[in-house]
Amino acid sequence: MNFSSRLSDNMDYLKSKLDVDTNFDVVYRVINLGGRKACLYFIDGFTKDEVWLKIFPSFFALKPEDLPEDIHEFSKMFIPYGEVGIVKNDDDMILQLLSGVSCLFIDGYAGCLTVDCRTYPARGVSEPEKDKVMRGSRDGFVETLIFNTALIRRRIRDPKLTVEIMNAGESSHTDIAICYMKNRVDDKLLDLIKTRIEKLHVDALTMNQESLAECLYPGKWYNPFPKFKFSERPDTAAASILEGNVIILVDNSPAAMILPSSVFDIIEEADDYYFPPITGTYLRLSRMVISILTLLLTPTWLLLMQNTDIIPPWLEFIKLSDPAYVALIFQLLILEFAIDGLRLAAVNTPSMLTTPLSVIAGIVLGEYSVKSGWFNSETMLYMAFVTVANYSQASFELGYALKFMRILLLILTAVFNIYGYIAGIIISVCAIVFNKTIAGKSYIYPLIPFNFKALKNRFTRSRLPHQEK
Repeated sequence: MNFSSRLSDNMDYLKSKLDVDTNFDVVYRVINLGGRKACLYFIDGFTKDEVWLKIFPSFFALKPEDLPEDIHEFSKMFIPYGEVGIVKNDDDMILQLLSGVSCLFIDGYAGCLTVDCRTYPARGVSEPEKDKVMRGSRDGFVETLIFNTALIRRRIRDPKLTVEIMNAGESSHTDIAICYMKNRVDDKLLDLIKTRIEKLHVDALTMNQESLAECLYPGKWYNPFPKFKFSERPDTAAASILEGNVIILVDNSPAAMILPSSVFDIIEEADDYYFPPITGTYLRLSRMVISILTLLLTPTWLLLMQNTDIIPPWLEFIKLSDPAYVALIFQLLILEFAIDGLRLAAVNTPSMLTTPLSVIAGIVLGEYSVKSGWFNSETMLYMAFVTVANYSQASFELGYALKFMRILLLILTAVFNIYGYIAGIIISVCAIVFNKTIAGKSYIYPLIPFNFKALKNRFTRSRLPHQEK
């Protein structure tokens, strides 16, 4: 409904709509303004008090003859603040109020003045725990959307940088910012993303970006390889925008969603570009090789242990030094799940106890599990390498995708021997090859379709564009 020019009617309506008497943090203040009554609504904890302390003196000095007939003229003459708007509809006003915007009603004016002097509780823009770099900037995204867009604006001072705001969720009305460069973005992809967000019919984005990601890409849930790249680094997000990608920022989430993302995009990290080309190339290739090893090491070793006659003489040392009391496949599967259990325990352990408990777990589960006969030392060694190697790349989603493929490969190898090993590799390759980005393009471009120049840039870190002549 539209607001009336009678203040009492608007106050009675909002009192029932907002349940002001019950909600202690919904504050309203009735004041006298030039002989008229006015009422200010705001959410406690979301408003900068000092802004209103500077505005109120000019209000209290008003006389009846000073008041214009139009609310728009009033805002221009007597509110010395930048972010001021006028709302005529109650739904729009309530949404803005609950977002932290202060709302002022004045008797005789059919409308509501909105003053955006909100402030949100926020932590500092410190370096993210997961996306750390050896060299480079140390700031990171936080849970406040406007701070995140400011971190990108600070790096791209170009009028073509566009930041569109949308919202989703019938109850949450979660703010979603879409960032892109007008002259570089794929317009079809941009329209597709905006259309899908507009058509979202969900009560709330409970899990922030993951909820949005599942709505944007609803198909092929059974393929574990990630369809999106997430980054908590503003420099990575800014670089992706300049490359023509679309960045999605969700309020209350300290990460940027980068679209579209291929497997090569997900493997890339900021450290590749903060070092000279030869060092960056080495880091990138090392990361790729280690990722492949995490997938193939334990299944290949299991295959060789099942077929010791095909082990060449120079690899004799990989044979078991002690008899296996538990089948190797069960040892490997138990360790796969035990490692995840330890990881979950580390997440939920108070920080002051993390180090001593990690040492105790390492001693007990390492030494005594081998002595008890449950595990062989070789099994522990290879699983320890796989566990550590999983952290060579920043993407949790890619790490778990490789883990799921590794478990499948282990089971097929144990059941069908070499034929299962080959079938597992084929399934893993197909899961990558037949995966698609949100734009419907190849997940392994520039391998398919083949583009030699682009493929060279994926495997090697060439000179930055501004260095080329």
